[in-house]
Amino acid sequence: MAKLFFIPLLLSLAWALFLNYNGVPLKKGRTGFIYIVGISITIILSLGFLLWLTANQNIRSW
Repeated sequence: MAKLFFIPLLLSLAWALFLNYNGVPLKKGRTGFIYIVGISITIILSLGFLLWLTANQNIRSW
């Protein structure tokens, strides 16, 4: 689960490199960073909720 926190970092780095390569200032690409963070948080919370929801199914009670 901790690996999921690297996804926004990698996407943000890729976005910054893309903006730099195309000569766009980071201030103009700010909305892209907001989208990356928002979508990543949504994915992380959804997967965390699914893990919490199914956690009891992995335990066998004899």
